[in-house]
Formats: sequence, C-alpha cells, structure tokens
Amino acid sequence: MPAYIVALVDIKNPAAYEEYKKLAGPAMLKYGGKFLARGGRLEVLEGKFAGGRVVVAEYPSIERAKEFYNSPEYTEARGKRAGAADFLMLVVEGG
Repeated sequence: MPAYIVALVDIKNPAAYEEYKKLAGPAMLKYGGKFLARGGRLEVLEGKFAGGRVVVAEYPSIERAKEFYNSPEYTEARGKRAGAADFLMLVVEGG
C-alpha cells in the first residue's frame, strides 16, 4: 500500500536549504520515493497555515518511507537543514 511523506516547511535560510535539497532529493529517489508536490502554488481553503512550502512524496509503503527517513543519506541531509527551515514532517498510509 502506498504511503506519503508530507512536509510543511518554513524556510529561514534559503542558501542553506538549497544544500539540504541537493542531498534530500537523491536520497528520496534511492528509497523509492517520488515527488507529487514540492513548493508549488499554495492556497489555503480552510483553517490557518503558518508554513510557506508544502512537499508531498509518495513511497511504495510506509516501511519504505521510514527507511528513507532513517537512512544515512537523509540523516546527512537533515544535518544540512538544521537552522535553515522549520519543518513538520509526517508519513501517512494511503488506501
């Protein structure tokens, strides 16, 4: 069953965030992920949203998504992101 990682991102340091992206994208692909949305036009239809960027990636399974998240490659990417952005990331199973 597919799973989706959803990240709500508020970028604080665009240059440092670019360094994170250089590592995060290849790590995602290595673990079977693909971007469905990343930083495109956003419109709030209901409620309040304090973030600035939404990223959605699809994985073959929740286990594979968690494998990506805990991988050495993504751990290195998260290190580059430290202080560059406020992040809320979750994984949800599709179905």
